[in-house]
Amino acid sequence: MPASRYRLSTCFEPPLCYSTRVSHSFRLGVLGSGKGSNFAAIADAIAAAKIPAETAIVLSDVETAGILSQARERRIPAQFVPPGKFRTKLDEDAERAFVGALQSARVDLIVLAGFMRVLKGEFLRAFEGRILNIHPSLLPSFPGLEAWKQALDHGVKVTGCTVHFVDAGVDSGAIVAQQTVPVHDDDTPETLHQRIHTAEHELYPKCVAAIARGEISMAGRRVIWKK
Repeated sequence: MPASRYRLSTCFEPPLCYSTRVSHSFRLGVLGSGKGSNFAAIADAIAAAKIPAETAIVLSDVETAGILSQARERRIPAQFVPPGKFRTKLDEDAERAFVGALQSARVDLIVLAGFMRVLKGEFLRAFEGRILNIHPSLLPSFPGLEAWKQALDHGVKVTGCTVHFVDAGVDSGAIVAQQTVPVHDDDTPETLHQRIHTAEHELYPKCVAAIARGEISMAGRRVIWKK
């Protein structure tokens, strides 16, 4: 991307640096596979002027996904991209299609909102350091699927959600922010999951807003918020 539009700085020896500078509206690309409740929370925050950004495009690997309907109701460009032959990741053609659509939309940050495929290879190289995800646990505890059920089965008293950058591992990228959720003695997986969702809808827009404003930096794996 032209330097006048977007600048991403990284230093691979400590301290690690992360900075963005934009001279245009900060543009989000959102990927999701389900209902799109986290996308809706972010879109509502943008509409309320709480996030200085616009959603440039919404992409899904599921043709009937609610996130596409949510985007179209808001008159945001939304597109189904066939994921290919694999169950848990994109095949090479699908990966190229996703990357091409996001690059054509000139996105500054990619926000994963319930996207159920692992990102690899070309995708990570094309958007290194610019992919954000939210996970329903206090990472590094309980990575992977059904983290709320893992927490309940393990007997923890507090769980929550984590916003983190995406790298080649599973839920292993640098942590941007976390929000705690207490585990009640009478919780079921469903009731705990619902309260974690509520926390996600509060935390994710705040993190996207901070990145759009250039309010974070990095030192090693530590994400530093400006005071």
